[in-house]
Amino acid sequence: MKKSNFTLGSGKRPEIEINKTTNEKFWQNPNFNFWLYLFFILLSFQLFQGYQQARQVEIPYSQFLSHVQKHEVAEAVVTDNIISGTLTITDEKTGKPKQFYTVPLIWNNDLAMTLEKNGVKYTVRQNTDWLAKFLVNWVLPLGLLFLFWGWMAKRMGNMGRGVLNIGNKIHIHPDDQPKVTFDDVAGAEEAKQELKECVDFLKDPSQIQNLGGRMPKGVLMVGPPGTGKTLLARSVAGESDVPFFSISGSEFIEMFVGVGAARVRELFEQARKKAPCIIFIDELDAIGRARGAGPAMGGHDEREQTLNQILTEMDGFDSSTGVVVMAATNRPEILDKALMRAGRFDRQVLVDKPDLKDREAILKLHASKLKLADDIDLKVVAQRTPGFVGADLENICNEAAIQALRRKGKLVTMKDFEAAIDRIIAGPEKKHRALNPEEKNRVAFHESGHTLVAETVPTGEPVHKVSIIPRGIAALGYTMQLPVNEKFLTTEDELQDQIAILLGGRAAEEIVFGDISSGAANDLERSSEIARSMITRLGMSKKLGPLTYGKRQELQFLGIQGQEERDYSESTARIIDEECRELVEKQYQRAIEILTGKRKVLDALSARLKEKEVISGEEVKEVIESA
Repeated sequence: MKKSNFTLGSGKRPEIEINKTTNEKFWQNPNFNFWLYLFFILLSFQLFQGYQQARQVEIPYSQFLSHVQKHEVAEAVVTDNIISGTLTITDEKTGKPKQFYTVPLIWNNDLAMTLEKNGVKYTVRQNTDWLAKFLVNWVLPLGLLFLFWGWMAKRMGNMGRGVLNIGNKIHIHPDDQPKVTFDDVAGAEEAKQELKECVDFLKDPSQIQNLGGRMPKGVLMVGPPGTGKTLLARSVAGESDVPFFSISGSEFIEMFVGVGAARVRELFEQARKKAPCIIFIDELDAIGRARGAGPAMGGHDEREQTLNQILTEMDGFDSSTGVVVMAATNRPEILDKALMRAGRFDRQVLVDKPDLKDREAILKLHASKLKLADDIDLKVVAQRTPGFVGADLENICNEAAIQALRRKGKLVTMKDFEAAIDRIIAGPEKKHRALNPEEKNRVAFHESGHTLVAETVPTGEPVHKVSIIPRGIAALGYTMQLPVNEKFLTTEDELQDQIAILLGGRAAEEIVFGDISSGAANDLERSSEIARSMITRLGMSKKLGPLTYGKRQELQFLGIQGQEERDYSESTARIIDEECRELVEKQYQRAIEILTGKRKVLDALSARLKEKEVISGEEVKEVIESA
């Protein structure tokens, strides 16, 4: 592809430099290709030789000897593998002496004496087919070698421009692409408000300069994956109507030392020429990791050289030129401190997970492309998807359309959205994984135990759906609750109620069947995590007091916990284990008491589940009230 220089929003065509020199030699012309001309010369020579050989007539070697003995051979040329020449006999068509060639058995002295005896002028030469030997011995092997090298380079990850691909990978969004504005971004109102200031600075830098300030050099957007950080950066470029340079952090790094730093220099050089503009570096943590934290302690590897060049470039340009560096990452805790200081990334914008209102707005944006039925309630869909990000909500809308297509419907209904949410949360239905009657009965009582405890405890959220259809890898059933309001804090009573709800399934199995099964493995794991978190991190233990125990490295936005670093004694560890066991056992006995007192409701719920396999929250309330 040819590269062209242009500036978004300028309306000007790129200037083309024309070479006006006319007295240059033809071999100095940049369009002159020496190797192409040489190829045509050699090809012409080979064709001439073929034409000359085509004029000669092949005769048998015995006939050649007969012509010699009859003195009918005027002259001959002898080479390694052929004898050619001219006869004294004229051609009837052309009137010229006939030309011939023959393949001898072997050249020997007897043949030479025969030619001399019969007065034939002959010349002995080496084989002159040097072009064929050159092509076979040199050109063909080298050509195969270069083809193999090019194939290997492509297999190793396109490491070159041509064979080595060490060029830049900067992308400029052209004018013909649809521009993204803040109207195309639903939710994230606080982030958009902060970014609108950057748009105002790019449109009119004099506003802040008149007050003696300067526009931010860098804007770092941090947040979980899928929250729309890249989309927000493109919307800033669309609102500002300026060129938008985008490159991923991993694209700076190559196997050749110095390539990353060269790409950084080229990126900022192009940006200065097109100012005002925006440079966007996605996944900044790929090159912005803290120096000295990797395997090469204290070394200057390729990643560190690239980071050093970025730090230098961000210090080296004037913010008044209108070049804003934007970056996105979901791991800000591992970035180098020099990259985060004031004067480089002056402003950090948090793009967090959307709340209930923002999720509903995002769903409306994506659902506007679908043909929806009248029963669609996107607020309910938003309530059912706490913790989902924008990418997840877009996937739900797409899955709902797929569900409608699967049942050959013309409109997307609420059931399609419910099926899409269930598929994403719990996995696809395993309708062919049929449970035997005993297992189905046990699973029905297990899920009924969860449901009944959730509807009984004071802080339990209302049950939205209960199912005993196997899903995913190991889920034989599930109970889904619908949050009434968005919560950012959780009290001690709410955490205890959550443990009781999780243990309700195991308690129901023990009450009804007198034994327990492996179906409560995940419930026990989650309840144990909540209990340990209450004791060690939230200070909800009377024996240990308001202290935290153990340091656990947690990635801020990825939600991944690393290995715990123990900073307490063995006696404290024993107390923590006792407190966790006491807390879980207390809630387990509480769940048994609730289910024992409402045994009739438990039996009615399990019977309805075995009959219908999936029941809604309204049916759950109906069974509880009628039992």
